[in-house]
Amino acid sequence: MSTFTFDRKLARAIQRITSSAMGPYQSAVIRIGFSATYLLFLLRELPHRHEMYGPDAPWRWDMAQQLISGNRSFTVLMWSDSTVWFEIVYAVALLSAALLMVGWHTRAMSVLFMAGVLSLQNRSIFMGDGGDNVIHLMAIYLVLTRCGQVWSLDARRAARVGRVADAEDDGPRRSVRGDAAGPVLWVVLGLVLTVATVTDGLGGTWWLPVLFWVLWAGQGAWWAVNRYAPHSEARTLLDVVANLAHNATLVVIMAEVCLIYATAGWYKIQGSRWQDGTALYYPLKLDYFTPWPGLSDILASNGVMVMLLTYGTVIVQVAFPFTLFNRRVKNVLLVAMMCEHAGIALLLGLPFFSMAMIAADSVFLPTVFLVWLGGRVTLGRELLFSRRGKVPGQRRAVDDEEALQHSGDGGHTLVG
Repeated sequence: MSTFTFDRKLARAIQRITSSAMGPYQSAVIRIGFSATYLLFLLRELPHRHEMYGPDAPWRWDMAQQLISGNRSFTVLMWSDSTVWFEIVYAVALLSAALLMVGWHTRAMSVLFMAGVLSLQNRSIFMGDGGDNVIHLMAIYLVLTRCGQVWSLDARRAARVGRVADAEDDGPRRSVRGDAAGPVLWVVLGLVLTVATVTDGLGGTWWLPVLFWVLWAGQGAWWAVNRYAPHSEARTLLDVVANLAHNATLVVIMAEVCLIYATAGWYKIQGSRWQDGTALYYPLKLDYFTPWPGLSDILASNGVMVMLLTYGTVIVQVAFPFTLFNRRVKNVLLVAMMCEHAGIALLLGLPFFSMAMIAADSVFLPTVFLVWLGGRVTLGRELLFSRRGKVPGQRRAVDDEEALQHSGDGGHTLVG
């Protein structure tokens, strides 16, 4: 009997991770958070882009080429040293971040976003900080997630096509025929990938070209199956593979966040300034970390507050990975860490690092809270821009029903 019960639980677990992409709201927040962070960063550095990554950078193009030939990093900026090519790459990085944020053709935009992030960061690797490292990793992870299931233009288009299909009973075919942007993007990216492969422009590693070609071929297969065999076993198989990749990547993201906090916390424990409770005082006295000198001086002058924040930071970072299976404690520490990063953005002048970490932390946000937040945003948008006199209560009911469909049995998981 115990063996039979174990087999049933195992079968149920396998069915869950293969039949659906878990954490749709969490993955959507990660997509929006990281793409918005990098978009704002690129916009802020727009006047200084040539000095950071372009032809006027202190780390010259020939120096970057020599380094990249040794570490085999990927960057399309090494394909040419012309200013025009740099402007094109920077513009594509900006555009892909904006389109990924709103969820337009999410799969293609996630690949372009990854290429833009890797290209700019690997061009001048000494310009980055911890936040850039997190964005670097998450840009790769996002490619393997189904992060456009909710809160995206893709989801809105799919819902609209579904309503047309219910009326005309021609859903899948109409879905593909009605949107020519997808096939055009696929063809253009295939041509670029072919040229890059032939000219050995994908770095010196073997896994990156393989990843690009697998993603490109997989997207083509997905389109073909949806076009000609939407109810076949091949369609089901592709869904299973996509769900497995998504769920595995989500676990990797959670492990990455835990590893970041665990290593940061345990390294702090070994520092004498963290042990005596004075570590926070010193960055508050550095000129280049004090965008608000008056506010920093007020906090630095309060020894008790400095000690409490110093010890609290260590306790929260060390304890967080051990609280994942306790929902209430995990949520409390999650709020504390997000407030900590908000404080870092305000007091130390590191907004993009803080935005990146808050976006990474959002993988642990409860689904109920995200659904509630989405409902409030929708309600506010309708009250502000409504032109058809919709009833807000009806929209909230639709959101609640959609949330129940995406959250399965509505129970608590690590991602919500």
